[in-house]
Amino acid sequence: MMEDGRGDERRSMLDRLFPVRYDFYAMLRAQADQTVKGVSAFIEWLEMGNLNEPTKLMDDEQKADDMRHLMEDRLMEAFTTPFDRQDIYQFSRQMDYILNYCLSTAVEMRAFRVHPNEPIMRMAASLLEAVNEVAEAIHVMEKDHLRAENKIKEMRRWEKEIESTYVEALQNAFSGDDPITILKDREIYHHMRDAGRTLSITLDILHRIIVGIP
Repeated sequence: MMEDGRGDERRSMLDRLFPVRYDFYAMLRAQADQTVKGVSAFIEWLEMGNLNEPTKLMDDEQKADDMRHLMEDRLMEAFTTPFDRQDIYQFSRQMDYILNYCLSTAVEMRAFRVHPNEPIMRMAASLLEAVNEVAEAIHVMEKDHLRAENKIKEMRRWEKEIESTYVEALQNAFSGDDPITILKDREIYHHMRDAGRTLSITLDILHRIIVGIP
């Protein structure tokens, strides 16, 4: 029993001297790829147009949640990180919010019986283009941060596209005659705009990370 205790003590000492190093780049790549899958599932659900339960999107959103929770656990355990741990946490959290907004949009479209229309499809398509660019940047930033930084401008273009589509969609909605339809459409458009604004925060953090990479 004494020997076992000494063995545990030695292992504890070694853990303190040589802490486990986690591959945060790999974890961010995996979460970014999962975010792309989730937004793609959202668009696939929109294209079906039947307002059935968005099962695939729900599964993808849960997987992304699990990845974020694992990231947070690893951040608590890690002795060192490749860049600011707060940036890792915030970036992971904001990516997760993007899928949260996609899912809440689908849930409310079902509840309010709002069928996909052209503005919703345009905003969703712009969001997918942007998260694809984010994932590509994350895949190259460890070894080629200049290439990753060059992608920021393109990501910003899609972010602005979501905002401009939102304003145009509201303008058209308010020209309608049915106040209930206007209110329901506005609620859905607002969720898509929130996804775009979350994307904006995500890009700010990503840019800060890339600029800080030596």
